[in-house]
This record gives sequence, C-alpha cells and structure tokens, in this order.
Amino acid sequence: MKLVSYKTDDKELLGIYANGHIYNLNSCNKLIPNDMNAFLQGGEPLMEIAKQVNEDILSGKISPKEEIFYEILAPVPHPTSCRDGYAFRQHVAAARRNRKVDMIAEFDQYPIFYFTNHNAIQGPGEILCMPDHFQKLDFELEVAVVIGKKGRNIKAAEADDYIAGYMIMNDMSARTLQMEEMLLNLGPAKGKDFSTVIGPWLVTPDELEPYKVAAKEGHTGNNYNLKMICRVNGIEVSAGNMADMDWTFAEIIERCAYGADILPGDVIGSGTVGTGCFLELNGTGLLNNPEYKVQWLQPGDNVEMEITGLGCLTNVITKEETDFSILALKKK
Repeated sequence: MKLVSYKTDDKELLGIYANGHIYNLNSCNKLIPNDMNAFLQGGEPLMEIAKQVNEDILSGKISPKEEIFYEILAPVPHPTSCRDGYAFRQHVAAARRNRKVDMIAEFDQYPIFYFTNHNAIQGPGEILCMPDHFQKLDFELEVAVVIGKKGRNIKAAEADDYIAGYMIMNDMSARTLQMEEMLLNLGPAKGKDFSTVIGPWLVTPDELEPYKVAAKEGHTGNNYNLKMICRVNGIEVSAGNMADMDWTFAEIIERCAYGADILPGDVIGSGTVGTGCFLELNGTGLLNNPEYKVQWLQPGDNVEMEITGLGCLTNVITKEETDFSILALKKK
C-alpha cells in the first residue's frame, strides 16, 4: 500500500495512491482520520483497515472518486522527530579516502545518527534556498522509514515491527556551512536544517517483500534489493542500492530507542548511499583527475530521486530573493 499526504482547498488530507490515482481514505472509511499523524497514532488497527480499502480499490470491489486537483505533500508532513543515520560504509569510506584520512574504526562497532530539523520536512516541489546554501549546495540520496508505534529499549530482532513504511529521502546539505560548523565538533546545524525532502509516498513493508534480501554478515534486520538513482537535470549522477546498507534500520532503531521513546510519526533516514552526493562524487573525481570539473546544485536545477518500489521524488532548486548572508556575519 502507498499512503500519500496531499493538499486540496488548503486542507491537508490522507490518501491512498492506487491505479495511478489518489483516493481520500476518510471518504472510503470514516474510521480512518484525515491526516497522517493521527492515522499513525491509531496503530495496527487503522493500518489494517486502510490495507483493506486499498485491496478493495485494486480489485474493483469499490470505486471511490479519485482526487483531481491537489498538491502532493511529504507523506508525513509533520513528523514527531527526524533522525538521519550513517548506514552505508561505502559512502563513509569514500568520503574519508577523498579527504586523505583513515576510515573510522568505530563505524563497524555501532550505528549512529543525528537529529535534524523536523519542521523543515517537505515533499515534491520547490526547495527554497538562501544565498549561503548555494555555497556548495548538495543532495543526499537516501531511504527513510517512518515509525508506526511507540517503543522503548527495542532489540534489533524486533525492531522491524515498528516500521510503518519506507520512502525516498533527500537530505539537502549546504556544504560550506556544514564544514565550517563541524570544526566545532557539535554536528551539522545550518548546513542541514533548511530542507529535508521525503516522498512521494509511504510504502508499507508488505509491498517490499519481493525485494527482501539478507542483512550483511553479522547484522540483524530486514534489507531490500532496491536500486537507488539520482538524476540532476535529466542526467544520472548517482546510482546505488539499499542492499548495500551495512547497518540495518532495525539496528539503527535499536540504538535510537535505547533509554528513549520512539513515537509514531518519527522519521529515520538511512544516511547517504555510496556515490549518493556531489561531495563524494567531486572528491573521488578530483582524486583520480586533478582537472575534474566539480559540480554543485544551482538555482533552477531539477533533482529526481528514484528508488525501486518507492517511486520518484522530484524537486526544483529555487533561490530566495535576498542577499542576506550569515557567512558574512562571522567575527574576525
């Protein structure tokens, strides 16, 4: 089942994407609330009702009226929190090799994550960026999960049961701001907090069963053979696979939930797939060829992320009409 949040007549609504159309869930069954957060808080009972509605639509048992005029939003427009992981060893190793520093030994010992701005979540459409963001503006190709039920101190062996669904994630990054901040060893802030894109819909785990593969040796949890691609202005710039995740979402959730509650509506990203950002691609290119022409996102660029089974997430990079710069405010 593909769940979608959308807006019509200035109202945020919850729907199912089926047969190429969006159908309002509440109009199909009044037990289902009309927004994603309330739906997720309803847990498994509401999820089962929605799956039955989806099955009835696909089989032709019911023929609800499809939505015609709408704006697709992030599947979870108002997440309770947003974390981003660091699950792909290939990306981490390549980025460090390109900076001529050793691989972090601790990467293989435990998964990590950081909290990003859950109020800057958005779906398909424009990404508004300030002038400083265009100082090495980057995409990051990722998968994300949404938590479907409350939990605490969850073991990895049970953690997949807490996942309501999967979606594409683009962790937008302003690299000059990010690298400047991280010299102070407090993690990314203004380099990350302006936009995190998820969508176009939330795909329930049952739809991904045909793609399931074993986790890497020594790891616990589900993984999937899903091809991951990013195109900028129609040109493929990145290609990877979710199956290359070293740390599984189950293991990341285990760490997230240690001594802390995870809640329905929490979003957790995988971290960047290998080759999944210009920072890595530029570094590898320059390492192999000093004449390599580096690339960063520019105003007007069209960014498409496509992942097997999860759809295609499309955004256009737009520059805010201002000359305000926080980089110019640095003290001497």
